[in-house]
Amino acid sequence: MIKKIFILSGLISFLGLSAQKTHTVLAKETPYGISKQYGLTVDELYRMNPSAKDNGLKIGDVIVVSKGGGGSKAVASTVTSTPASTNSVAKTGKTGTITLQPKQTIYGITKQYQISEADLRKLNPDLDSHMKIGDKITLPLDNIQKFGGSAPAVTAVVQTTTTAEKPAEVKTVTKTETTSSDKGLYVVQTKDNYYKISRQFNLTQKQLFALNPGLETTGLKPGEAIKVSGSDSVATSNNSIKVEDNSQGNTTSAPVTKTTTQITVSEPVKTSSVATSSEDDFVTYTVQSGDTMFSIMNRFNVTLDQLISLNPNLADGLKAGMVLKIKKQDPMYSKKAGDVLSVVLMLPFGYDANDAKYRTMSMDFLTGAKLAAERNAATGQKLDIKVVDAGNETTFKNSLSQINPDNTDLIVGPFFKSSVLEVLRFVNDKKIPVVAPFANSEDLFDYSNLIIIETENSVYSDRIVKEVGQVYQDQKIYIVADNSKANANAIKAGLEKSLSKPNVVIVNSSSEIQLENNMMTGQSVPVIAVLADDDESAGAAFASKVIALGKQTEGVKAFSMFYSPSFEKNVDDLSRASLVYLMDRKINYEGDFEKEILAAYKAKYCKTPSKYAVIGFDVMNDMLTRENKKGEIFKQIGKSQTQLATKFEFVKAKPNGAYINNGYRVVRLMQ
Repeated sequence: MIKKIFILSGLISFLGLSAQKTHTVLAKETPYGISKQYGLTVDELYRMNPSAKDNGLKIGDVIVVSKGGGGSKAVASTVTSTPASTNSVAKTGKTGTITLQPKQTIYGITKQYQISEADLRKLNPDLDSHMKIGDKITLPLDNIQKFGGSAPAVTAVVQTTTTAEKPAEVKTVTKTETTSSDKGLYVVQTKDNYYKISRQFNLTQKQLFALNPGLETTGLKPGEAIKVSGSDSVATSNNSIKVEDNSQGNTTSAPVTKTTTQITVSEPVKTSSVATSSEDDFVTYTVQSGDTMFSIMNRFNVTLDQLISLNPNLADGLKAGMVLKIKKQDPMYSKKAGDVLSVVLMLPFGYDANDAKYRTMSMDFLTGAKLAAERNAATGQKLDIKVVDAGNETTFKNSLSQINPDNTDLIVGPFFKSSVLEVLRFVNDKKIPVVAPFANSEDLFDYSNLIIIETENSVYSDRIVKEVGQVYQDQKIYIVADNSKANANAIKAGLEKSLSKPNVVIVNSSSEIQLENNMMTGQSVPVIAVLADDDESAGAAFASKVIALGKQTEGVKAFSMFYSPSFEKNVDDLSRASLVYLMDRKINYEGDFEKEILAAYKAKYCKTPSKYAVIGFDVMNDMLTRENKKGEIFKQIGKSQTQLATKFEFVKAKPNGAYINNGYRVVRLMQ
C-alpha cells in the first residue's frame, strides 16, 4: 500500500465512516468487548471481518457487527487532508439552516458538517459578509441531520465550546483527579496562574471559573483551595465536556480556534446605561433593546467566557434590562498619529558588542522579515521599519536608546527573555505591542502587550498523552527523556492520570527500549515508544531503534514530541510503527502560497530559505497582516493564520496577560 504523510493542524481526530450495521472502533476497544456489545462471539465477528483477524483492530476502523450484514470485509476509515474528500453534497438535494454560534468559523463548519468549502460557498454566496453570531447558514439537510449532533438547542451563550469535534470523541475524556484530596480540590501554589491550572487539570478557564464562582474577580491566592473537578464543571457548557488539547480549542483535522475577541474601545462609554461599580475593577451595564452578546463583547473588549463567569444568568439568554457586571480590561495600544506603521526589528547582530554568536541567525531572520515587509508594502501598507542591533544580553540596554516610544507601533524581537523583559519595562506605559520570536516563560505571562510566538512544551506533551491514549492496549510504554526529564515527566504524569494503571518507564536512551515477552507463548510483545527529547542525535537514535523493533514484531507504536530530520529520511520504515510526531513548523511544498513565497525568496537571495529565514518571514508577515492603518494589531489577534511554515493561534495566558501561540502541526506516517 502506498505510504502517505498526513500533515494536520492542531487537533486531529479520526473520522469514522458510518453505515448500517457497522461499528467504528474506539480507543481501548477489543474484539471481545465489541462482540459482547452486539451479541456475537469473537469467531463470528472475525468471520464477518477477516481483515480484522489478520491485521487487528485500529482506532477508526469500521467493522460489520450484524450477523445478517452483507459485507464480509472490514472497512478502514482513512484520514484525508481536505474536507472535500468526504460526501459534502446531500443526496436528497434538500437543504436546511444552522444558526451561527460564537467562535464558529468557515473552516470549522466544513469540518463539522463534512462539506467542502466550495459547496458551502455555493449554498451561501454572501458567506464572508454573513458570519455574525445568530446568522443563518444554509447546508445540505442530510449533513445537518448526520453531523449536527444530538445536543438540545440552547442559547448561543451556553454553547461556548465549539461542537465541531464528533460526539464520539467525548468518550476519550477521562475524569481528572485532584492531587491534594479526594474532594476535587487543589491548593494554589505561588507561581500558579489560570492558564497553568487549567492545563494541569484538563479544564477550560470557563469551567475553572464555573467551579469557583468569583475566582476571576478575586484572583488566585497562594494557599487557597479551589475546586478542579466535580459535577458543576459542565453546568455551563451544555452538559458535555469538550476535549481541548490545544489549549483553547482545536477540532477535527485542523483547529477551529477558540479565540478571544479583542476590540479596542477608543473612548470610555458615556451612556446612561453604564455605571461605575463599587469595585474599581468593574463596571455595570444595563442591556438595551437590540444588544447582542457580540456587540457587548466588542464594546467592552471582553471575552464570552469573562461575561458568563461574572454573569451566570446569561445562560438563560440575553434580555433587555439585565444588569451585567463587566471586568475592566487593560487599555490596549493606540497608534500615535498618521497611517504609517513604525516597526522596530531588534536582532542580536552583535557588531557593537563584538559578539558574532547569533549573527548568522540574525541575518537569516532579517532576510525573511524583509521579504514579508516588501510583500505587505506592495499591497499598499505604509511601513517604516527600523532595524536595531540588539547586541547581546550584557550590552542590550544600550540598544534601547534607539527606540522612540512616542513613535513606535510594533517591536519585533529581541530574542532573549532577559532582553524582552527590558523592552517591556521600557515601553510599559505606552503598551506598545512587543513580539517575542523565541522567548517563552511564565514570568512573561503578566504583560498584556506581549505576543509570544513559541508554542509551549506543555501543549506538545498534552497532545502526546492523548495520541498514546487512543492506541493504548495495555502495552508497556517507554519514554526517552532529555537531560532535564521535564517533558518525559509531564507525559508520564498525563498517561498515569488518563490510563488505567499503565506501565510507564522513563529511559535516558532509545537503546534501553526493549520488547516484552509473552510468558505463555514466548513471542515478543509490541511496546509503545515515545521521544521527549528534541536533540537531533536523539531523534536519529530513536528512529533507528523503532525501525529495529518493527522488524522484530508487528504492532510497535511510536510517538515524538519533536520533529527530527531522520523521520523524513526513513518514512517507509517508520510508517510500520505508525509514527506520529509534532512540530511547530512544516512547509507544505504543494501549496500555492508556499510555492510563491519560496520562489520569491530564491529569486531575491539566490538560495532557499534557512530555518531562521522562514521564521523571520512567518513572524513578520503574520504580525503585519494583523495590523491596520491604526496599528490595532490586537483587534486581529484572535484570527488563526498559517504562514509559510508556522501555525499562529494565539490565546490569553491569563486575563489581562500575554498572548501565547498554541498552534502546531501533527504529522502521521501511515502505511
